[in-house]
Amino acid sequence: MTAELAERLDTAALTATPIPQIASRAGLDAAAAYTVQEQLVARRLARGERLVGIKLGLTSRAKMAQVGVDEVIWGRLTDGMTVADGSTVDTSRLIHPRIEPEVAFLLDAAGNATAVAPALEVIDSRYADFRFALADVIVDNSSAAAYAIGSWRPVPDGVDNLGVLLEVDGRVVQIGSTAAILGDPRRAVSQGLRLAGRVEAGWVLLAGAATAAVPLAKGAYVRAVVEGLGAVGVRAS
Repeated sequence: MTAELAERLDTAALTATPIPQIASRAGLDAAAAYTVQEQLVARRLARGERLVGIKLGLTSRAKMAQVGVDEVIWGRLTDGMTVADGSTVDTSRLIHPRIEPEVAFLLDAAGNATAVAPALEVIDSRYADFRFALADVIVDNSSAAAYAIGSWRPVPDGVDNLGVLLEVDGRVVQIGSTAAILGDPRRAVSQGLRLAGRVEAGWVLLAGAATAAVPLAKGAYVRAVVEGLGAVGVRAS
């Protein structure tokens, strides 16, 4: 059954066609849901993509409230999801794209953070109406779609209360703080290692959203600014 669910999710993503919730209806618990997630990402790897990191989800109260769940989850990042800073995201291949500001860490083989950068993550639930239960979002690889990272810099002593702005076409649409990410985004590093079990040198860790996600409309230019860390931007095409 898990392979069938993974195939349905993969087809939904490839064709940009929403599907009903599947994991919660099948009665999957979190462990079984992560099995489906692994099989889903394996289908991307079989098409030539490679793993380049992990992402945490639901690390802020705003995000938990937005999707109606209350547990930190994780997903897998592949090189097929990467978008260069300042380049474009093809929204025509997505179902209901949304975007959020994040903090990214660069990891070594032991799972230590060696650098930090501002980031933008594009999320895209494959479910109709962007509604899902916890198991549904886990099997859907935590809604991962694309991400962009700004310039890396050494991790400063304090990243626990940095101001965060999310701008769309030069207008501020969300204001937040890195404190929204588990109280301190550095906690996401140990949390991510605990959840994923292993990392590789050079992997990226997306620590989670500092604000609620906003819809990503075609033609929009979106920029995240993180106090002391810099900025990163993408344009939706």
